[in-house]
Amino acid sequence: MTGGESGIGKACALALGRMGVPVVLTYFRDEALAASVVTQIEGAGGQAIARQTDVSSEPAVDALFTAAETTFGPVTMLVNSAGLNMRGTPLAETSLAQFDTIVRSDLYGPFLTCRRFVRGLAGRQGGRIVNISSIHAFAPRPGAVDYDSAKGGLTQLTTTLALELAPQRIAVNAVAPGMILTPMNQSAIDNPVELESKQAAIPWGRAGTAEEVAETVLFLLSPTADYITGATLVIDGGLSLTVAQGA
Repeated sequence: MTGGESGIGKACALALGRMGVPVVLTYFRDEALAASVVTQIEGAGGQAIARQTDVSSEPAVDALFTAAETTFGPVTMLVNSAGLNMRGTPLAETSLAQFDTIVRSDLYGPFLTCRRFVRGLAGRQGGRIVNISSIHAFAPRPGAVDYDSAKGGLTQLTTTLALELAPQRIAVNAVAPGMILTPMNQSAIDNPVELESKQAAIPWGRAGTAEEVAETVLFLLSPTADYITGATLVIDGGLSLTVAQGA
């Protein structure tokens, strides 16, 4: 469970832990937040460990999976939630370093974790991968050339791997959230006027929660979803359907 210390990743980690699934969650900087998630999972009777991991680093990802395999055995489920948000920078002002940072986190990271996941299951049948994407993989925003490009690439990574890994019965799917009340939308959480304005654009009339996304992820990881692969499930209250309305 990458990015398991906060937001959607935390909600997924807690939901899996409550179901008795051993959880290895990653964090990038905040060890205290990650430790709190581990404590909550253990308090509910589950098992969990936290590992500081830069998912854009090949050695770090390899070390992560080695630790998971040593502690709990073969890894059969992977959820990629770690990532960075858009910066709101126009193209002409976007540095190569900024673009590279976002793409390495949001696209290289899932590539590296998926590759190590598959290598760890060599000779075995069965597995589940869920990538946390975004509606902005297909609904672009000005000022998000870095983020939107990475999430668009993640869509193709998901579908390509679904096709390639089907013979191994490894299902690869994605979830594309819209506006979810997590730290990535902290300004709206802190500002009722901003929150009201943004929610007014959502047909369902409200923002989503990390727990709602986690329930969708759990479905895709479950035996019930065995015949689903290569899909992206949109969870946005209809927000992405409003494109071109009024034109």
